[in-house]
Amino acid sequence: MTLFDLALKNIRRNMKNYSLYIGSTIFSIIIYFTFVTLKYSEDISALAETSKQISGIMSASAFVLMIFVAIFIAYSNSFFMKKRKKEVALYSLLGVRKRSIGFMLFFENMVIGLFSLVVGIALGFLLSRVLLTLLMQLMGLDIVIGFAFSMNAVINTLIVFFIIFLFTSIQGYRVIYQFKLIDLFHAEKKGEELPKARILSALLGVVTLAVAYWLALQDLATSSIWRMLSLATPIVIIALTVIGSALVFNSMLVYVLSAMKKNKGWAWKGLNLMTSSQLLYRIKGNTKTLTIIATLSATTITAGGAVFGIYYNVDENIQAYSPYTFMWEGAPEEINRNIVEHEEAVHSKTVRIEQGTYEREYAVINQTTFEKLARNLDWSNIQVAQDGEVLLIDAFYDERWSQKIDSVMIDGAEYAVAKLYDKAVFNTSTVGASALVVTDQLYSKITEDEKTYQAVQVKDYKNQFALSKELAAKTENFSSATEDYKASIEASGALLFVGSFLGLVFLVATGSIIFFKMMTEAEEDKGKYTVLYKIGVSKREMKRTIRSQVGMIFALPLGLGLLHGAVALTAFSNLLMMDLLMPVLIWMLAYTVIYTIYYFITVRGFNKTVHLGGMEG
Repeated sequence: MTLFDLALKNIRRNMKNYSLYIGSTIFSIIIYFTFVTLKYSEDISALAETSKQISGIMSASAFVLMIFVAIFIAYSNSFFMKKRKKEVALYSLLGVRKRSIGFMLFFENMVIGLFSLVVGIALGFLLSRVLLTLLMQLMGLDIVIGFAFSMNAVINTLIVFFIIFLFTSIQGYRVIYQFKLIDLFHAEKKGEELPKARILSALLGVVTLAVAYWLALQDLATSSIWRMLSLATPIVIIALTVIGSALVFNSMLVYVLSAMKKNKGWAWKGLNLMTSSQLLYRIKGNTKTLTIIATLSATTITAGGAVFGIYYNVDENIQAYSPYTFMWEGAPEEINRNIVEHEEAVHSKTVRIEQGTYEREYAVINQTTFEKLARNLDWSNIQVAQDGEVLLIDAFYDERWSQKIDSVMIDGAEYAVAKLYDKAVFNTSTVGASALVVTDQLYSKITEDEKTYQAVQVKDYKNQFALSKELAAKTENFSSATEDYKASIEASGALLFVGSFLGLVFLVATGSIIFFKMMTEAEEDKGKYTVLYKIGVSKREMKRTIRSQVGMIFALPLGLGLLHGAVALTAFSNLLMMDLLMPVLIWMLAYTVIYTIYYFITVRGFNKTVHLGGMEG
């Protein structure tokens, strides 16, 4: 039997252990291949300007995915190497040369990698049409996509993943040269010391996280810390969050579990004492893994939640600055009356008003026009300007950095600002974001030239492309909520597609890492559960203990990741002045549901590994 035959035999024998790793790797290859295919897709290239946008997003995403997958595969490979060190030591003890053992491990990893690569590219080709269609749907484009096979995408994927698998295979080859025989035999038992509770480290972890959260929630416009640290602030926040998470896992939970263990009323009930002891040992040994999982979860939740929030709020954002479907300067145009909801002629004059050392241009409308426009938009707080007063409209007003204006000078007379509206009463791209509402009498006295605009609201504004193009061709200074919506949904749809699939890859990798870790520990616990069974502990009680242990390992990083993500998304929401509560809750719920599926898979795998199914209840 050759080394290559032995490698194939080992793979077949360990297929159960490798299945999730191979599955995760194939999934990553499918996503990478799809991104690269989109980059070279002729269907996408036919979309002219959109193709440049998609190509740029896909290239950047493919690069991020390549880096992440390389780390994930190298990390997963190290788990398998640890698991197989005892087997490697046995080969050495039986007289097999180190070089032969190294080549056997090298062949094994290369065969798994090449198998995953072939399957991943084949499935990626079959799924590319579905994924392309999904992308077009998210971007609101009504285009029929055919099967997209790109030799450039195949070559790109083959080169990238071949290099990754070659690197991890060399890692496997070097294992036999890196450790002494005795170390290989005891590799699985490393780090089994019972940790000590350190209250100082626990407090330091909480304080570090509190400082990171406080920094993240600071107002960028007014915060002296942000001004002092500048672009380094996000890096400081991420560093503090990672360090704080590690300290919390390493110390605070050890402190809490130690306290629970000392509580005799709880500890001596069922297998609680064993559960707390196992968790104590595992939290110490798994601090690095739990910190990585919490960080990955937070990254996935934050990035995905932010992108989904933008996509979810596209309609609201368009309406905020283009409240009328169409607006243009000039005479009315013929539009099908059946679809028109509101139509107003807006007369406006432009004045320049001094504000400190500079002048600012305002559109001026009279009270009557303002009331018509506002009523069409269902404004409930329409104020009437009295003599000596004006109403100020500033669609871009932000109290954090916008100048507060109490009065304005018009033709040498001062008028008090009776009320400020921080939303648009007409399309900002046609008339401007800043306007003054004056009394009808004052408006008639202003000597500036008057311009006339047409503001039209139609039904189903998102699908009025033909009318929008027709009006754009016939009018000047034209703005269209329909076109704005189309451009926004295309951009945010592409981002949501990328964010969702990168998030899925991160989630699959996260679940897989915990699964590998728990399966490794299940192998170590076989003997303990056999002893428990022999002394009369019921199968139900042991399953309950396993569910608790695995549940804790899954729940801790998820809980901390959700908390990190909630803080980051609150900061993002405050920065953009957007209400992201609902989309973020939906995104977090979806993430938690998929993550929970991995929990049940892991519990099932743990039970099978310790042979609970084979024990009599």
